[in-house]
Amino acid sequence: MSFTVAIVGRPNVGKSTLFNRLVGKKLALVDDTPGVTRDRRPGDAKLIDLRFTIIDTAGLEETGPDTLEGRMRAQTEAAIDEADLTLFVVDAKAGLTPLDKTFGELLRRSGKPVVLVANKSEAKGSDGGFYDAFTLGLGEPVPVSAEHGQGMIDLRDAIVAAIGEERAFPEEIDEAETNVRVSPDEVGDEAGEDIEPEYDETKPLRVAIVGRPNAGKSTLINRFLGEDRLLTGPEAGITRDSISVEWDWRGRTIKMFDTAGMRRKARVQEKLEKLSVADALRAIRFAEIVVIVFDATIPFEKQDLQIVDLVLREGRAAVIAFNKWDLVEDPQAVLAELREKTDRLLPQARGIRAVPISGQTGYGLDKLMQAIIDTDRIWNKRISTAKLNRWLEHTQVQHPPPAVSGRRIKLKYMTQVKARPPAFMISCTRADALPESYVRYLTNGLRADFDMPGVPIRIHFKAAENPFENRKKKR
Repeated sequence: MSFTVAIVGRPNVGKSTLFNRLVGKKLALVDDTPGVTRDRRPGDAKLIDLRFTIIDTAGLEETGPDTLEGRMRAQTEAAIDEADLTLFVVDAKAGLTPLDKTFGELLRRSGKPVVLVANKSEAKGSDGGFYDAFTLGLGEPVPVSAEHGQGMIDLRDAIVAAIGEERAFPEEIDEAETNVRVSPDEVGDEAGEDIEPEYDETKPLRVAIVGRPNAGKSTLINRFLGEDRLLTGPEAGITRDSISVEWDWRGRTIKMFDTAGMRRKARVQEKLEKLSVADALRAIRFAEIVVIVFDATIPFEKQDLQIVDLVLREGRAAVIAFNKWDLVEDPQAVLAELREKTDRLLPQARGIRAVPISGQTGYGLDKLMQAIIDTDRIWNKRISTAKLNRWLEHTQVQHPPPAVSGRRIKLKYMTQVKARPPAFMISCTRADALPESYVRYLTNGLRADFDMPGVPIRIHFKAAENPFENRKKKR
């Protein structure tokens, strides 16, 4: 991207609505409640012929630095420092407030180019607020309607005038001269189903961090980054949007998603919390590896187990992180107890990797990242058809399928139909009569014999076709 733009303003002036308009997706949560956005969220914006990075920020408020609002303001000020240009959004419908004037003065002192945006200009009676915006001394305001998409051409012209045409339209790289690499995932099964592709250790990895409220998810990501990138504090439920951050671990790009704490469904009543949980679920579906953060001081609550089960049902590879390990008094005894509970309470994820960590001190983070990489390697695993059929034959000899109604079920052929997660197809007779206990036996055998602990395994059964089924009987 050519330049970076931060959207700032007091709460509830439509910053997140404008952000969603510019990125072309509903990435940021939007609600009538003031103060929905808390962390700063980056995105790739497109405005007519402009391409740039846009940063959504929390509403600016005057308060002490130790309060939640004060920490939110610090995040916004960091976004202003990072950006090349600031969009200062005011509410033309409600008119200017003393807070607008205070923060207009703050932006003037920053020395960065500022574009004044008068949002909600489509509303009746917004002319007064539009003309009042001239008193801020930040130039002519741009009347827009972020909700309806009005005034976007004028906003584009104002951004180009503020940033300069050289920054707005950098010279494009000739794509014909660049080398195009095809990733292994883009090669279909036609390349040969018996080939077991090697794991690509350079491919970027998407990781979602989930868990109950106040389990330490944002603190953990901040420790990985080495900076206070995400808003943290003793209050439960600080994070609302699912924020993505990128960093490198041993030369590999990691895109990590911080998500809102997920409480029991019966307790989620407010609309805003429902939106936050829905955003967290989207992050889980988009991720490849999901780290479920447990509070080591109160682990294995019912909600913890439900979150793990949700992740596995979505087909994602899971890793458990026992956070707040620095508060545990007898680590060895507690670790042995936690491992026993993990095996007993999560039989559907037998062998799942569980790592004790401390987001506050940084203990165990390298082990956690190594567990993430190892789990992703298994999640991408492919097994040749020849090996699978030899295994299927050996497994049936050891433990044949049961006879149902006096007729034996025969498993004839097996192949892997996809990875991420590993999924297999078995051709057999009377597929609908195969008992669930034998399916679990096959799943556990695959997990043990092909070294696939902790990842969901799918087995689909297909009834063998009878070539004489539709043939009419001879008279």
